[in-house]
Amino acid sequence: MNTIVIFFSRADENYFGGSMKYVEVGNTEIAVGHITELTGFDSFKLEMVQPYSADYMTCIEEAKAHLRENARPELKDMPDVSGYDNIILAYPNYWGTAPMAVFTFLENADLSGKTIYPLCTNEGSGLGKSVSDIMKYANVGEGLSLTG
Repeated sequence: MNTIVIFFSRADENYFGGSMKYVEVGNTEIAVGHITELTGFDSFKLEMVQPYSADYMTCIEEAKAHLRENARPELKDMPDVSGYDNIILAYPNYWGTAPMAVFTFLENADLSGKTIYPLCTNEGSGLGKSVSDIMKYANVGEGLSLTG
């Protein structure tokens, strides 16, 4: 069974370890790098046409507005998942669920016959309601919450 890791990650100013820090690579992307290095799985980064602000406080307000509006931000490209049975879907916890760009992917990909395994990076809020939100679009296997 073929597996791909599809992920959304944000660099720039981030909150972790109790303070704001500038990072060149987001925590979710770092986790995905370890997974793909150990497994050899393919990976695909979901990128928005209009990315969130580099400033953390502005970014969280933008993400909150996307959630409130149930927005589906346009993605630069969509992955071809036709050759895969399993998808590890990795993302940070934004306001208790996955970023809305993840739902753009879920609504536009043909996920029939595939199982999604959620991997959510967070600062202590766990998977939130992301698993139940993702279940609306696909069969979902066990999720994993990673702090950091």
